[in-house]
Amino acid sequence: MEEAASTRMERIGVVATDTMRVLGLQSILPQFEIIHLSAPGALDDVNLSLVLIDAECTSHLFELIATFHHIRPQLKLIVLGTETDPEYIQRIVGAGAKGYLTLTAKESELAMAIDMVRDGSVWAPRRVLSRLLDRQPGFTGSASEPPRFTPRELQVLDLLRAGRSNREIGLVLGIDEGTVKAHIGRLLRKVGVNNRIALTIHPFTQVE
Repeated sequence: MEEAASTRMERIGVVATDTMRVLGLQSILPQFEIIHLSAPGALDDVNLSLVLIDAECTSHLFELIATFHHIRPQLKLIVLGTETDPEYIQRIVGAGAKGYLTLTAKESELAMAIDMVRDGSVWAPRRVLSRLLDRQPGFTGSASEPPRFTPRELQVLDLLRAGRSNREIGLVLGIDEGTVKAHIGRLLRKVGVNNRIALTIHPFTQVE
């Protein structure tokens, strides 16, 4: 019975050469089945929805990201590294990764990043996201008249800005994930942006 339950767990691949790092991830992410992979193995495993890449395990990180993105475009990638330079992190996201965290990130931050990326968002330092969004056509930091939000929309927005996933927002507010997504869809249309990160950064969505 335990084996059958294990096969139903969502699988996350880890590209790393440090076995202790893989064991550490297995201990702090018990809700997932952590699979230690070589880079080619990650491309062959059709059951993976997300892969964590240890930037320290390769000197060709950007080529590796580009290969994943080209061959498995639906496979979400999160890079773990030591760099904190915004330009470097921006290059990683621009290459196709959906998230970046430092190897010293807290367990709660890693879990939150995984939830956000699984929900379809990008996880990176806010200043990096701001720079990326500034480059998107149609993204502006101001408009003639701020949109009006319902009390429930403001609750959802506040939780989004706190980095909560759709599932967590639903649990806090006592609503299902489909309703959360509907609220987020209305917020996106009202603000005039096309993703939840742009929504939380937009000046009209600053919730006091």
